[in-house]
Amino acid sequence: MKAEKIPDQATRRAIPTGVWALGFVSMLMDISSEMIHALLPIYMVSVLGTSVIMVGVIEGVAEATASITKIASGTLSDWLGKRKLLAAIGYGLAAITKPIFPLAPTVEWLVAARFIDRVGKGIRGAPRDALIADITPPALRGASFGLRQSLDTIGAFVGPLLAIGLMWLTANHFTTVFWIAVIPAFLAVGLILAVVKEPQRPPARSHVRMPLQRRELGRLGMTYWSVVAVAAAFTLARFSEAFLVLRAQSIGLPLMLIPIVLVIMSLAYSLSAYPLGVLSDRIGAKYPDRLPLLLLGLVLLFLADIVLAFATNLVWVGIGVVLWGLHMGTTQGLLASLIAHTAPPQLRGTAFGMFNLVTGLTLLLASVIAGVLWDIAGPQGTFLAGAAFTVLTLAGLLVVRGRLPKRVDA
Repeated sequence: MKAEKIPDQATRRAIPTGVWALGFVSMLMDISSEMIHALLPIYMVSVLGTSVIMVGVIEGVAEATASITKIASGTLSDWLGKRKLLAAIGYGLAAITKPIFPLAPTVEWLVAARFIDRVGKGIRGAPRDALIADITPPALRGASFGLRQSLDTIGAFVGPLLAIGLMWLTANHFTTVFWIAVIPAFLAVGLILAVVKEPQRPPARSHVRMPLQRRELGRLGMTYWSVVAVAAAFTLARFSEAFLVLRAQSIGLPLMLIPIVLVIMSLAYSLSAYPLGVLSDRIGAKYPDRLPLLLLGLVLLFLADIVLAFATNLVWVGIGVVLWGLHMGTTQGLLASLIAHTAPPQLRGTAFGMFNLVTGLTLLLASVIAGVLWDIAGPQGTFLAGAAFTVLTLAGLLVVRGRLPKRVDA
């Protein structure tokens, strides 16, 4: 099906209400989560007496849990033929954990809350993305996924800023800040329940009995798996944003200003994701594989790595962080829209689950490699290796280009 052209001035109005609602749901939940997570490591160490090693173990287990849960929830959404239900359950689980943080008497309670919160994130991720694909016309998928990413990322930098401001206003009263963070979480759940509607699908496409069977996975096709391979290569070429923080600290950024690094990165990400999503729809008719934007993303990541490798002051670190955020804004929504285009409608939940699982595990591997290189060769070695992986990704992208989408499917 050929992509229909949407006039520039009508793009925002043409995006379905459900996509806007899911974007604001993501934003509200991210504000709530980041208000807590920006302070949680300090709270655990300074107030509850937790060791730094234990903080690292808790975070690692939590993120691994989210990655594993994504494939299960995506598959379940295909089996049930329902997306909204699972997305709402995921957001609901995250919301009910929020009051535990101000009430928790011991670190064990915080561990349980963090674990359930990540389970909720895993449950909602793939069904939500599949739901966006279901309710969005093919010609608007880039804009829709970009919009959702932009609104989500606004929450990622508003949350830490609110936490900093509230800590100042309350004279470092952690519990008060944690209680305030409860409010946007429950607003997010109310919004998805009240506004987002599950689209009607033909009975033949309503559900798949066993999405993880070899025969069903084979229906995803080589084009889909090529997109997943490209996404994995992109992810291997970039590592955790924690290394941006470490780079800024190595240059001499004061500890109290460390959250600013992720605020800057998230701001660049947020401001670029939607317009570049719109651009991907504009060029989709001529370049269904979106190769020009994929190449732009690689160039931005390469430049970010080079700048951060050779940065001698905080200004250059800031430039590198902005380039990193622009790379994220260029590629993340774009890759999600390519998954939506290439996966059969009744297997979109499984497709997004597999996509999230592969990229999550690849990011873990990339971050481990980056950490080893940091210990061996320092910050410069880590970011130069990232630049080298980016060049290899570029070569791989050109090799698999023939297997990327050649048309836009419904």
